[in-house]
Amino acid sequence: MNFTEGFESVSVNKVCKHYGNLKALNNVDLKVEAGEFMSLLGPSGSGKTTLLSILGGFIRVSSGSIFFGERDVTLMPPHKREIGVVFQNYALFPHMTVGENVAFPLRARGESASKSRDRVKSALATVELSGYEDRNIAALSGGQRQRVALARAIVFEPKLILMDEPLSALDKQLREIMQIELRALHKRLGATMIYVTHDQREALTMSDRIAIMRGGELVQVDTPRRLHDHPANDFVASFIGESTLVPLQRGADNGLTLGATALRTTRPIPPSGDVFLALQSEKLLLDNDSCGPEWNRLRGRVSDIVFQGESLKVFVDLEGGPTVSLRQPSHHEGNLSLPPIGSPMMMRLHPEDTIVVPRAGV
Repeated sequence: MNFTEGFESVSVNKVCKHYGNLKALNNVDLKVEAGEFMSLLGPSGSGKTTLLSILGGFIRVSSGSIFFGERDVTLMPPHKREIGVVFQNYALFPHMTVGENVAFPLRARGESASKSRDRVKSALATVELSGYEDRNIAALSGGQRQRVALARAIVFEPKLILMDEPLSALDKQLREIMQIELRALHKRLGATMIYVTHDQREALTMSDRIAIMRGGELVQVDTPRRLHDHPANDFVASFIGESTLVPLQRGADNGLTLGATALRTTRPIPPSGDVFLALQSEKLLLDNDSCGPEWNRLRGRVSDIVFQGESLKVFVDLEGGPTVSLRQPSHHEGNLSLPPIGSPMMMRLHPEDTIVVPRAGV
């Protein structure tokens, strides 16, 4: 089962969606390449599910257009768009077997029984559920139901697969397993997938690119690494990764200071307006004598140490600033190097990891 031949890109052009005075989407432009895994990421109410529903044809735009390749599908009903959809609650039919659920889109398209059987077997094999055709839905685990929903979405080889938080009902361990399996499935199929989530780690794990949404608008569209290392503003920096935003002051020659400490950065500094230092937990390190003078050094006091399995999360009250956190391995040597709660502590931050971002527009 392979989707790449003849597949089309997806273009969202100046799309708006209004509900009375509420702007659910405001002038959204987005291009999804053929075969790409794109995640729509944002907090509740950011417009990501509305955009997914418009792509599926379940909601009409107030203005703007949607193209699949060269085809204008803006006013096309869902059943003519040839899209596969995986809903948050899977929307499986409890009175049907696994095979009947997977075959449903084929029956709706008038596929012959013999051809349907072959396609159902192929789709179930793709999601590693071979031999499950006669199982009852009620007898399946959450992860197995999620796979059945995926098999139903891909069985008719759609040109686009839309997913609306399909892993949200799973427990943490199973969710992380399914994230890797979804990523592997995407690579095997070569299909274009657009995935809605509010979980930034989930989006970072699976996506080729991520579209960050806020208030019905796109804030930044980029690869996971670019979003993490080069956030466009304080909103993206706070939403991606484990960051604390610390207000900075502008000194002479547009230099930046944190309290009395002058900061060095290799990054471009926004020319005007409020700026923040995005202190990412994994890039803030304990100071030692081996690092050179180019490092930024920040002084604080340990306020708490929390054990989180593979790591210790250390909370430090910065001098003249907020509480920040850093991570330290929880093995024996990591424990030995930490000062006790209440003790002063010096941290270091490399200029290449000194991320300065502007305040996002309201």
